[in-house]
Amino acid sequence: MKLYELADQYQSVLSKIDEGIPEDVIRDTLESLEGDISDKVESMAKMIKSIEGEEKIFEAEEKRLYDRRKTLENHRISIRNYIGEQLIKTGIEKIKGQVFTVAMQDNPPSVAITGTIPQNYYIPQPATVDRRKLIEDLKEGIKVENAELVKTRSVRIR
Repeated sequence: MKLYELADQYQSVLSKIDEGIPEDVIRDTLESLEGDISDKVESMAKMIKSIEGEEKIFEAEEKRLYDRRKTLENHRISIRNYIGEQLIKTGIEKIKGQVFTVAMQDNPPSVAITGTIPQNYYIPQPATVDRRKLIEDLKEGIKVENAELVKTRSVRIR
């Protein structure tokens, strides 16, 4: 039986307490259902822990692959810069090989900002709520219009 079905049955039995059914029958039924619910919930908690373990394995692998990619990327950039430095040093603009042609070329113009820029060059950014500060203020009892501290509940597996 599924967990939601067990929970529905439990609620159904609780609703029949005032219908004249003997108390010991109701108690035995509730204890039986509670045991079944406990077994289901514990099995599902085991599944959650197993999934969390797999998530950690994938996180570690993601980090390892990211680190490896960054190492390769840095190595590629370093080699490209080295080639550029040596071509500039020798004054050679182009080398035509059997497979590749390597040449120095001009990049598109870019901007170096050396001080304060006039306001018309700024892009307006949408305001973002500082939720951490808001929570701190609300915890300290500061009244904030259109905001309230909300406490929720969630399942914790230990």
